[in-house]
Amino acid sequence: MIPIYPESTWRGTSDCRSCGIRDMALFANLNEQDFDMIHAPIDDLVFPSGALLYAEGARARGIFTLRSGMIKLVRVTADGRQRIVRVLRAGDVAGLEALGSGHYDCEAVALTEIAVCRLPLEVIHTLGASSPRLHLRLMQKWQQALKDADDWLADLNFGTARQRVSNFILKMRHPADDHTVTLFARDDMGAMLDLQLETVSREVSRLVREAVLEPLDKHGRIYRLREPQRLQSAA
Repeated sequence: MIPIYPESTWRGTSDCRSCGIRDMALFANLNEQDFDMIHAPIDDLVFPSGALLYAEGARARGIFTLRSGMIKLVRVTADGRQRIVRVLRAGDVAGLEALGSGHYDCEAVALTEIAVCRLPLEVIHTLGASSPRLHLRLMQKWQQALKDADDWLADLNFGTARQRVSNFILKMRHPADDHTVTLFARDDMGAMLDLQLETVSREVSRLVREAVLEPLDKHGRIYRLREPQRLQSAA
């Protein structure tokens, strides 16, 4: 993993008013008066695949709105294993728990190259107290994060290997094109699904042989989902 230190990239470069995913992001419902209350820098940053955004248990300086790419949230179990507890995609917020505790509950790592907006905690606390619009949006994001976490646990950690992989693929469909799927390293998939790497590779290869999935790149990351109904029946 490549650590990125906040001190080296704190620039205040975001233009939240013209954000390309503003409708999906945390500041979706803010008006001009709300923006006038923002006095701390909000950064628009790009991190390479494998970069560490923050560590589990670390003291928080901000939260992150994901503009593009994917982030994995990782926790270490009592026996020392790493478990991926959720994958974040564009519009999701990483580090929301820090608003209550001041620390991060998970490790956040870029699964792909990502673009994020880093929002200082003082900005969120100030706006959350002064703007009913942001307060409502925070509650919506928090509720959605809890639901997503429950859904990931229910769908991806129970059932046969075939059911877990099928559910995972269905969840990884692109929002704008539900026949395109982006997967990631098989060991990461195994850590999320509580399966051996070999098991995950075997299940994905079987789906390719059966023409349920069609590879679209040489790295085995992007696929065309040809027969989603077969995955749905398996799940």
